Amino acid sequence: MQIVITDGYTLNPGDLSWDALHQLGEVKYYDRTSPQEMIQRCKEAHVIVTNKTPVTAETIKACSHLKLVAVTATGYNIVDVEAAGKAGVPVCNVPIYGTHSVAQHTFALILELTNRVGQNSRRVSKGEWSEAKDWCFTSGPLIELLDKTIGIVGLGRIGEQVARMAEAFGMKVIYHNRSPKKVGWKSRTVGELFKESDFISVHCPLTSENEKFINEQLIATMKPKAFLINTSRGQLIDEEALANALQKGVIAGAALDVLSKEPPPKGHPLVGLENCLITPHNAWLSFEARKRMMATTVENIQEALKGNPIHVVNQGYLKS
Repeated sequence: MQIVITDGYTLNPGDLSWDALHQLGEVKYYDRTSPQEMIQRCKEAHVIVTNKTPVTAETIKACSHLKLVAVTATGYNIVDVEAAGKAGVPVCNVPIYGTHSVAQHTFALILELTNRVGQNSRRVSKGEWSEAKDWCFTSGPLIELLDKTIGIVGLGRIGEQVARMAEAFGMKVIYHNRSPKKVGWKSRTVGELFKESDFISVHCPLTSENEKFINEQLIATMKPKAFLINTSRGQLIDEEALANALQKGVIAGAALDVLSKEPPPKGHPLVGLENCLITPHNAWLSFEARKRMMATTVENIQEALKGNPIHVVNQGYLKS
C-alpha cells in the first residue's frame, strides 16, 4: 500500500507527526509537487494526499492502483472529482477543522481595521510617539463596533461563529445564505446586505455561479465608511473593481486573507494599498486547526481502506 503526500509542508511544517500514516503503508512524502511531477510521483499510489496540488483526470488515469484521493482541506476544486468518480475513486475532504481559527482571524482583521493596533505599534517602534507633541496619537480614526451592522455572506459553520463573535461585541447581525436558516439573525438578499452593512464578511464556497459576484456594481452600493472582509476565496471578488473602489474612496477599506492567485504576482492591484490589509492565506493555519485536519485525514484514509469511506465529496463514484 503506497500513500503519496504531494504537498505536506503547509499542513505539517514539522510540528505534527505523519506516524499514523506510516502505520497504514509505505509513505512517499514531498514538501511540494509541481503539476508536471504528479504522474511520475503518484503513478504507483494507492492513496494520494493533496492540499493544493491539482489531481487531474490525466493523473487519475495514470494511477492504476488508486483507491482514494484525500484532500487536506475543505475545498476540493483542485481534484477532478468527475474523473475520479468515473474511475471508482472516492475523494474525501476535511469538512470541519478551522471554524474557530478562521472566525478568530476574521475578527483580527476587523479589529485591525477599527483599532489599528499593528499600525500604531509600528509607529511607536519607529519613534513617532517619542517625537509626538501630545501624550497620545493614532494613525487614523478608531471605530467602536457597538451597534454597527455586520453582514455575513454564507452562514455555514464559520459564518455562524463570526456572527456569535460579532454579537459579543454588541454588533447587529444580518446574513445572506443560499437558503434561509432558522437562526436569530435576519436574512437579507445580497443587494440588501451590501447596502445595509457597516462590515461585510464573506464566508461562502466558490462556485461557477458566484465567481466575481462582488463586482463594481455591488461594491458601489456599499456605505462609504463600510469595510469588506474576505477569508473565504479570492475569486469571489473582482479584484480590479475592489482596487479601484478603494483608491477612489468608494468604501473605507478591505481586509483579505485570500486572493484570486496565490502567491500574488508582482503588481497585483490590491497589494500595497494603504486601506487594504492582506494576510497570506493563513486564517486556517493555527496549530490546533492543522492538528484536527491531520487527524481527520488519517481517519479518512483508514475508513476508505476498510471499504467504508467517509467525508466523500463525489458520492457518485460507486456507480462507475
